[in-house]
Amino acid sequence: MDTPPLIKTTRLSRSFGSLAAVREVDFSVRRGEILGLLGVNGAGKSTTMDMLCGVLAPSAGSITIGGFDLQTQARQAKRLIGYLPERPPVYPELTVREYLQFCAHLRGLAKAPAAAACGRVLTQFGLDEVAGRLIGNLSKGYQQRVGLAQALVHDPSVVVLDEPTVGLDPVQLQGVRDLIVEASKQRAVVLSTHILPEVTAICDRVLILHAGRVAHQSPVSALMNAARSLTLRCAQPPDIEALRAVPGVTGVAPGAEGRAILDYEPHTNPAPAVARLAVERGWDVLELHAGTSLEQIFVELTYSADAADPP
Repeated sequence: MDTPPLIKTTRLSRSFGSLAAVREVDFSVRRGEILGLLGVNGAGKSTTMDMLCGVLAPSAGSITIGGFDLQTQARQAKRLIGYLPERPPVYPELTVREYLQFCAHLRGLAKAPAAAACGRVLTQFGLDEVAGRLIGNLSKGYQQRVGLAQALVHDPSVVVLDEPTVGLDPVQLQGVRDLIVEASKQRAVVLSTHILPEVTAICDRVLILHAGRVAHQSPVSALMNAARSLTLRCAQPPDIEALRAVPGVTGVAPGAEGRAILDYEPHTNPAPAVARLAVERGWDVLELHAGTSLEQIFVELTYSADAADPP
């Protein structure tokens, strides 16, 4: 039985005067799930995240967090949210421990629970060794860890992360990715990023906004499966059984207009063999291409003339 989503938006919209920044956006995120939120600048990502965090009220539509309406039950809903903006909201003149205790108090934790929560996130995010150091003297990677720790110090059910790995070196990047995945096991996470490999590396689903609308939404696994397929279109319908015999091909399904969709094993590329077979059989190839990747989908939706709808 499916569990109710921790985040649910229904026809979420926001306008600034005549500008419709977000238009009837629907999505949901369940516990243990990471949703990758993508879009070019001006697509509506920041406005959507501001509404998710209760910073900005929707012009229309609704948001529920853990079953609480973010407008009519704001106090209960906001207690369940942790947020990390693109620039971690840290105070460089405080030590890591002082800052996290301060954040815990802001979240309404009393002295003893705040100290316990601070100790928990210090250990969880590998900050014990720098707990007494000034935040301003830490590397960007450690400051990003501190930002993540403050977002989770009150143990929220929902976490919203805006570009959490921007500017990190490869080692720091992997470390922060691991922390996000670990944190998501008992939470619903919305992650906004411009780094497409980030989405395929750690997200369960992807949502692409364009001109304020949902342009694409699907599981990342579906995209990865699509990336391991070939589409063959010929003037004459190809021999399905002959295609199934091509090394590396795991399945063939007939499609419309003389197409055949071929699934193949990871780390193989049967395209050259398929092309040779088609030439030998005289099928007159009209189309042969690999499955669509996340990058291809993103570019087609956000840069093609058909999608050129000004925000």
